[in-house]
Amino acid sequence: MWRLTCVSLALLLCVQVCGQAPLNTRIVGGVDASEGSWPWQVSLHSSNFGGHFCGGSLINSEWVLTAAHCLPDVSASSLRVYLGRRTQQGVNANEISRNVTTIIVHTSYDRNTNNNDIALLRLSSAVTFNNYIRPVCLAAQNSVFPSGTSSWITGWGDVQSGVSLPDPGILQETMVPVVDNDQCNTLLGSGSVTSNMMCAGLMEGGKDTCQGDSGGPMVSKQCSVWVQSGITSWGYGCADPNAPGVYTRVSQYQSWITNNIGQNLPGFVTFIHPKMKTLSSLTPPSSSNSCQRRCGERSDFRNRCNCNHRCLINCCWDYKKLCSKSRYTHKQVFIVLFSNSDFFFFSLEVFSSVCFLSLQGFSR
Repeated sequence: MWRLTCVSLALLLCVQVCGQAPLNTRIVGGVDASEGSWPWQVSLHSSNFGGHFCGGSLINSEWVLTAAHCLPDVSASSLRVYLGRRTQQGVNANEISRNVTTIIVHTSYDRNTNNNDIALLRLSSAVTFNNYIRPVCLAAQNSVFPSGTSSWITGWGDVQSGVSLPDPGILQETMVPVVDNDQCNTLLGSGSVTSNMMCAGLMEGGKDTCQGDSGGPMVSKQCSVWVQSGITSWGYGCADPNAPGVYTRVSQYQSWITNNIGQNLPGFVTFIHPKMKTLSSLTPPSSSNSCQRRCGERSDFRNRCNCNHRCLINCCWDYKKLCSKSRYTHKQVFIVLFSNSDFFFFSLEVFSSVCFLSLQGFSR
């Protein structure tokens, strides 16, 4: 009952479009994905490759996020993006496709080290969201994905090194845990995994991304929202023991994505693993260095906020102190609601008699 009440209030006061997958109703690994399970997954095709060659993720109605290494010598005119697709052969009743008008590859992408392996594709026209085509939320800059965080990877790539996905080419899904960067560097070679990367995989091997999955999303679930933590980037072999896959760390690129898209921004969500939250942490800290001197900065409900009256969620704790002289009154009320299996922590933001609700749920 509490869950229903909490979620209803959250949806009423703070509607979030991204990260919703209404048809994703099962949690299993290493199997065919059901129709609509991953509505942000896209398939990139190019006349240069004769069909599917990389994955990507829809992040708003006009932009797709993918890996830079997918796009060497690929022109926008040669690309076709398929959305709502499940199989590479046969009929996909919920599928649409778009051409690409703009390719933006990170200017600091290094093809030798795969550092900054990230790119954006602008679609030829906006798409309409439905249960089969929806944007994913992106991990915001202060997100934390500790070792062991359950992460889902998807794609149409090889099922093992040199072995293509058999016909009809159904989208594959599996779950892998995050591997700490220090451990990953020890396994893959000191310095090979930079702070712009993250790793995931099983030490015994058996689950991984492979050739053809590049550019696709790695996502984790926070409450009812799916958040993209990584972009499939590189690795040694496919699903080999002691060789986790390496992914571009999306949270490192919030500013880059925002600056390049400019408007109709994607939804950024600060991901914090439930096990990192305890009751003692419900008391707000006295300050947050990342938010210093940001009073008066423009913001909207998808991003980190300030004293702006449009701010809805993710306001930093020190804004109350820093903006105390603002013409907007800023108060915070904390409510903890318990049910049999979960507790919910609400931060109620009050700006000049206008209240907005931010919801976080933590399983115990």
